[in-house]
Amino acid sequence: MDRRQFLLSQSDIPTQWYNIVADLPVPPDPPLHPATNQPAGPQDLEAIFPGPIIEQEASSERWIPIPEPVLEGMALWRPTPLYRALNLERALGTPAHIYFKYEGTSPVGSHKLNTALAQAYLNKVAGVKRLATETGAGQWGSSLSMACQMFGLECTVYMVRVSYKQKPYRRSMMHTFGAKVHASPSHYTQYGRKLLEEDPECPGSLGIAISEALEDTVTHKNVRYSLGSVLNHVLLHQTVIGQECRKQMEMAGEYPDVVIGCVGGGSNFAGIAFPFLADKFAGREVRVVAVEPASCPTLTKGEYRYDFGDTAKMTPLFKMYTLGSDFMPPSIHAGGLRYHGMAPLVSLLYHLGQIEAVAYDQIRCFEAAVQFARCEGIIPAPESSHAIRAAIDEAMRAKEAGEPRVILFNLSGNGYLDLGAYDSYFSGHLTQA
Repeated sequence: MDRRQFLLSQSDIPTQWYNIVADLPVPPDPPLHPATNQPAGPQDLEAIFPGPIIEQEASSERWIPIPEPVLEGMALWRPTPLYRALNLERALGTPAHIYFKYEGTSPVGSHKLNTALAQAYLNKVAGVKRLATETGAGQWGSSLSMACQMFGLECTVYMVRVSYKQKPYRRSMMHTFGAKVHASPSHYTQYGRKLLEEDPECPGSLGIAISEALEDTVTHKNVRYSLGSVLNHVLLHQTVIGQECRKQMEMAGEYPDVVIGCVGGGSNFAGIAFPFLADKFAGREVRVVAVEPASCPTLTKGEYRYDFGDTAKMTPLFKMYTLGSDFMPPSIHAGGLRYHGMAPLVSLLYHLGQIEAVAYDQIRCFEAAVQFARCEGIIPAPESSHAIRAAIDEAMRAKEAGEPRVILFNLSGNGYLDLGAYDSYFSGHLTQA
């Protein structure tokens, strides 16, 4: 009988983060100061990030130790399981072996807690009293709310308005952990009020919510900004996923031909992909595929250039694939993927041809999510359904070719607070966008 699950012990939780910057074929382009267009130094970031975060953001060290309090927090749910999707394989009639790393076992139901704990702790030791942040689908806001509660920080979350309305129980989760949650654009910032005057029905975007969180940060004392994706230090914290996964694939006696992750800003994708890309840089063959929504196709249709990370143009300029900081994505249910830009490190890897990218509309993704749920018993987050769609398509290509293939994807979160989206799908009200 084939094994279904591959479990590690708590002694196998990674004790270091892997920094891919040390192994890149070329160095990443620096962020630019928005006023001078010159490379931004650490002092330019001090108004929004604490010193320990800035050090990690700029680091080129290959391995960075994980602080003990963060490890103790991660032990609540890590290591996470790796499963082989045997029922899905049988339903597809494919010779492919399909594995998935399940990050939905965390207390908030997604991978986001990996970096939330680290960021809350590093801000705490720097003397910060409150964190301000944005959230799309609410998984990041929930994660930072919990992490702030664990380390004694206040937390303010600007939640993209369309998701604020679509996902009320995410709001409830954030409130449970003590956070203040505002629908973005909001009346709590000058920028939010300006947008609402122009369009009272503005659905919001991650770029807008970032602008509001940044304005909150720079206009109050003892407040720092916390970001759930995109920047180097965030991607760094997520590499615990791929490090565990490499050990678990060894337990399975296989190595992936292809590694897949959904991608919005880049954090869960980087988490599973970067440790395997280290193998690729060392000469091992592995394909790595980033999957994005067709309605927000940053990699597949964006431009590779310097752009702002937010709509109000308050951030430094980052070299990345972008649809433009003013881009307003459709109100799809995969709120965590509705971002105009892509992580600079992920963008560079795509530009260099080290990774691939594909885009799907949300109906095809929900079809894959339902098929997966009926086979494997886990209801995926709408974001994660994009990775499932790509994995199924890979498995069917293996079937058509009549050849075996080992497929690994990151199931970055569960969908138990996203059932309204499934209701829309089953009732036929879900748009294709």
